[in-house]
Amino acid sequence: MAKDETRRLRPALLQADQEALAALLAFPDYNPSNPAYRKEVLQEALQTMKEKQALEVQALAAAKAARDEANRSEWRFHNLVLGAKEQVIAQYGRDSLQVQALGLRRKSEYRGRTRRSKMANAESV
Repeated sequence: MAKDETRRLRPALLQADQEALAALLAFPDYNPSNPAYRKEVLQEALQTMKEKQALEVQALAAAKAARDEANRSEWRFHNLVLGAKEQVIAQYGRDSLQVQALGLRRKSEYRGRTRRSKMANAESV
């Protein structure tokens, strides 16, 4: 039968299968020698497939909603932490150890600008 049943079938192929079933149901004298291929079995398989596809769509929608909720809560947490850092800076000062404890750089850790003297500029030319 199928080569690789782990991959999804193309929608066009499934549509062709459904059309073939519709045509098969019109045969009044269809009587397969293998009872696994009776009309009732085929119709049941079609119904089961449609139900599973509907469940899949619902599960995907639920997963997307859960992802959106998680994203929203991540951003809320992040913005609150940024605000808390600003509050620490306002309360303790930019050069405090508390600022450093939050993972920020203290004001004294920044390197100051160094001016080049006119003599250094003249020598480099």
